Amino acid sequence: MNTKGNTVLITGGGSGIGFETAKLLSHLGNRVIIIGRNKTKLEEAAAKLNNVIPIVCDVTGGQAVMDLLNRIKEDFPELNILINNAGTAYRYLATQHNADTFSKAQQELATNFLAPIRLTEGLLPVLKKHKEAAVVNISSIVSFAPSVFLPTYSATKAALHSYSQTLRLALLESNVKVFEILPPLVDTDFAKSITGDKIPPSDVAKAIVKGFEKNQYEIYVGFTADLYELYLFSPEKALKTLNKIP
Repeated sequence: MNTKGNTVLITGGGSGIGFETAKLLSHLGNRVIIIGRNKTKLEEAAAKLNNVIPIVCDVTGGQAVMDLLNRIKEDFPELNILINNAGTAYRYLATQHNADTFSKAQQELATNFLAPIRLTEGLLPVLKKHKEAAVVNISSIVSFAPSVFLPTYSATKAALHSYSQTLRLALLESNVKVFEILPPLVDTDFAKSITGDKIPPSDVAKAIVKGFEKNQYEIYVGFTADLYELYLFSPEKALKTLNKIP
């Protein structure tokens, strides 16, 4: 996958992994569109970078997403890479009193799983028009070894992992490649309430570019690679290791 001369859309591009990816890709000579809900944060992020266009949109919204899709088709028909990065998570135990698990799950599902599906479906006709194109889903280590403190977030990432695999198979004979990035905990505003060892978001951005260069479709970042190897050997041991259970 070429890492230069692309037009890239990144959801959740105003901070964290999205911002660092926009920064690296714009530096490499790509045109980048960043999407987010917070207009001020988004415009401040774009002002720090070159050749980056901010568009305010809540990816969980109905009409807002339709307006975004129409604008992309009209103003950016050269779009050839979609990076589904926007995410949300709640840290809690599913058994705790008044956890409001259903409400939390609804919000996580809408952002982490349903939004990527809707954007991918809506933009595939645009992506298919180009010689080389890609869908990139930012998944997580918890897609195969769920965290007890992130019960419904883990479930949404597992769903995204499954969707990424089937989408890749469905597009096997097309020009559209499907990449999935599986990082561990990342040091972002998004993960402030989640304790544990964290890697910098720039590491994830670099892993995405390296994955493009190598056409590596499942990209395990940091210690996720080791945990995945353990998972292949023993899913039970991987689950206990992630949750620090002897």
